[in-house]
Amino acid sequence: MPKAPAIDQQRLLDLQALDTRLAQLAHRRRTLPEQVELDGLEKERRRSADVLVAARTLVGDAERQVAKAEADVAQVRERADRNTARLRSGGVSAKDAQALEHELESLGRRQGVLEEEELLVMERLEQAQFAAAELTTNDAELAEQIAEVTARRDEALAGIAREETATLARRQAIVMGIDDALVALYEKVRAPRGGVGAAMLRARRCEGCRLELNASDLGVIRATASDEVVFCEECGRILVHTDESGV
Repeated sequence: MPKAPAIDQQRLLDLQALDTRLAQLAHRRRTLPEQVELDGLEKERRRSADVLVAARTLVGDAERQVAKAEADVAQVRERADRNTARLRSGGVSAKDAQALEHELESLGRRQGVLEEEELLVMERLEQAQFAAAELTTNDAELAEQIAEVTARRDEALAGIAREETATLARRQAIVMGIDDALVALYEKVRAPRGGVGAAMLRARRCEGCRLELNASDLGVIRATASDEVVFCEECGRILVHTDESGV
């Protein structure tokens, strides 16, 4: 059975308390609510960005449609203006004048159709621009929220880091005051047991597994010298007995 001064064994409880706190800090870092919120916002912004790209593509398509519609109307107007100018010049025959008048009527109808189409594509452009503007505003708002939550997340992480640094310093000070062999044994025991290598025996109960020791195990502990390291028969952790152990 390993041996170590009783005072060193009791110091294991202080060491265990610090290791438990370090584990809690590590868990807090992994499960920060600020990080969860940030992940959600970033996911939402990625989705929003995809929709914004699609909306801007629609704006671009609508702008090209409007440009084409305007060009088509302008082309018809220019031809109508030329025909009107020829008629007014008086330099055309009666037959040509009649043909020009017929063409002007046809151009007028064609212009009316093209202008209606122009209005439709302009309405689509306006709707697409409005949707893109709303999405752009939403993206800017999400960016502001992400910046604010990131700042809170970083502040929380910095607080965790400061406490870890202080806790590790206290841990090192305690380790330096404990027998090296006992520390090595503690580390070996706690590795496969959820980070808990030493537990107090309080009121006949192991605080590692929360089970009460039977009379036989308590009898063994009573008969054991104070410098002998004992283990919980149920969970295998180093069992540190004190005045509160009830043995």
